[in-house]
Amino acid sequence: MEINELIKKAEERSANAFHKVEHNALICQERVLKAFQTHRISARHFSPTEGYGYDDIGRDALDEVFAEALNAEAALVRPQIANGTHAIFLALSGTLEPNDTILSLTGTPYDTLESAVGLNGDLPNALSRFMIRFHSIPLKEGGVDFTSAEKKLKNDPTIRMIYLQRSRGYAWRDALSIEKIREAIAFVQSIRKDIIVFVDNCYGEFTEAKEPTAVGADLIAGSLIKNCGGGIAPTGGYIAGRKDLIEAVSFRQTVPGCGKEIGSYAASYRPFYQGLFMAPHTVCQCLKSAILFSALFEALGLKTLPLVDDARSDIIQSVMFRTKEEMIAFMQAVQAAAPIDSFVVPEPWNMPGYTDPVIMAAGTFVQGATTELSADGPIRAPYTAYLQGALTYEHAVFAAKSVLKALIAAH
Repeated sequence: MEINELIKKAEERSANAFHKVEHNALICQERVLKAFQTHRISARHFSPTEGYGYDDIGRDALDEVFAEALNAEAALVRPQIANGTHAIFLALSGTLEPNDTILSLTGTPYDTLESAVGLNGDLPNALSRFMIRFHSIPLKEGGVDFTSAEKKLKNDPTIRMIYLQRSRGYAWRDALSIEKIREAIAFVQSIRKDIIVFVDNCYGEFTEAKEPTAVGADLIAGSLIKNCGGGIAPTGGYIAGRKDLIEAVSFRQTVPGCGKEIGSYAASYRPFYQGLFMAPHTVCQCLKSAILFSALFEALGLKTLPLVDDARSDIIQSVMFRTKEEMIAFMQAVQAAAPIDSFVVPEPWNMPGYTDPVIMAAGTFVQGATTELSADGPIRAPYTAYLQGALTYEHAVFAAKSVLKALIAAH
């Protein structure tokens, strides 16, 4: 079948799924807009500051707008947070103390966090160096293993935090839906009410009508060069949740006793405000792009997750290739369709923080911005690529043509 015809049929197959994510974007956009209006955001909030940053109205109002947009009591939104892993590490290290235990109900965390918590190596300042332990229970049939979790919670009084990773990471599983997160939190609270529930919210923001903090999560964290930055924020990360916990995290981010009250930013805050405003629409574009690729992969006979009509709780589309060569050809085709560095040919490499060689296609305006069309994956069997992003659905269509040509040639 001719490539344009394949795309046309994939779009027809995806029409109902497109409608659902567009409706969700309307709900999220209304909440974000109301947050801007409630806090009376104006051009004065974009102004940079210097020195200590006392009374930085742009910084403080940005925290308030993010908190409301993310269904949280408070938020810490900072350009100085380097990435999502940094935001998560701040949330953990800022709320836990020596001899505390973190229990993950979603298996081992994303690769880059393993060194930070002490599961991989023994690096300075890893949580394990401060006697903070990280234990995990694998998911069972795509959901939380409640039986094993109950035993742990009842028998280990050192558990102070439950860790939930919303996105699939480098695993062949569905993202945790808000409903599954709600069920997990209700289960934990029925056994122990003193435990902090933390959700790694990376890749998940605005994919559903509510955020985990709306269903009982005490803390969430993520990157501003992913969903919440709307493809505009040039850097940064956020932590949101209970006010007392955000204050504790702020003492880790700056210094105890000063916390959120200090920290200037010499550039304009405008990209962060504008990025948040654009985020629901940008996430919608990402989801529509993922749905299109799901339909195309399905037509090519490849194994893909989620399927076209599946509910989505992150922006990632997983696809399993038959060979390493096919996976590499796919990555190179995504890169060739990029607006930036389209001439670059991706190859697997030993990327810091990862245990296997990783190949990445990322021709993005902001380095590592996964709301821009990109793909990555570890070179290990089964050969699975994780596609995310597309600032515009139209770009995804153009990229799909490049990918189809490459996969047909490779096959």
